[in-house]
Amino acid sequence: MIETVNLTKKYGAFTALDDLNLTVSEGTVFGFVGQNGAGKSTTFQILATLMAPTYGTAYINGLEVTKDPEKVRRVIGYMPDFFGVYDQFKASEYLDFYGSSYGLSQRERSEVIPQLLELVNLSHKHDSYVDLLSRGMKQRLCLARSLIHDPKVLILDEPASGLDPRARIEMREILKELKTMGKTIIISSHILPELAEMCDEIGVIDHGKLIATGSVSDIQEQLQQQKEIVVTVSRELEKSVRFFEDDPDVINVQKGPNGTIQFGYKGSDEKQQVLLKKAVLDDIPLLSFRPIEKNLEDVFMEITKEVEKA
Repeated sequence: MIETVNLTKKYGAFTALDDLNLTVSEGTVFGFVGQNGAGKSTTFQILATLMAPTYGTAYINGLEVTKDPEKVRRVIGYMPDFFGVYDQFKASEYLDFYGSSYGLSQRERSEVIPQLLELVNLSHKHDSYVDLLSRGMKQRLCLARSLIHDPKVLILDEPASGLDPRARIEMREILKELKTMGKTIIISSHILPELAEMCDEIGVIDHGKLIATGSVSDIQEQLQQQKEIVVTVSRELEKSVRFFEDDPDVINVQKGPNGTIQFGYKGSDEKQQVLLKKAVLDDIPLLSFRPIEKNLEDVFMEITKEVEKA
């Protein structure tokens, strides 16, 4: 449904998007994760036909975005990270304006607008002026605007940005409902736990480069280059430290309080089991041997730091 091929955007010597190759299948909710300036909005503006790439191309529903922009706009709904609303309109008038812009008849608009307001939980605000709505309500109204022509694909750039916790939950529930309706959704955010909960797949982008893609569990496995392990011994702390330092897959051994030792481990799970058995055979007085669980956000911060150093 969405495909980019060597998609690149340069501004003079600065590369905002660097050889992006991405595929999003039909009916998938794809989360695009990255810090500010990573290349998310650049990618979305190209997909929305608002910006031309320096080279490379992108396809949506089989249409090349640079060659068939008008046709592409009929199948996408785009919600930018910064958007304008017409404050002098009432909520229903705002949607009516955009419906007419897409060529919907008066009858079609009168049918779809109440449905969209109900979908985004704004039926009770249909007669309210846009400038009197809260930020969360404006965000939901703009999401309804992007749905006015019933697009197959939704391109949502930071739709939960600046929302309070309750408004974030409301937005997440709406996106779940859109998923059940069969929409293909690509959504960007730097709020990793929320994307992990609602998305089928995630792509991590940093400095214009796509550094990992896959399911949440796949992403953790791809990004986490080494495990962090904590060992607790009952005695002979120095001997135990030397034992682990001698293993070629162990790095950065550090002593902690109460007989704890923490280190990075580059080996496989099978090698980890061998190390544990060897420790027992060498009379290392182990009380515990456990990996430190890292969430997606912890791992993301580690890998982006490594990219910055490269």
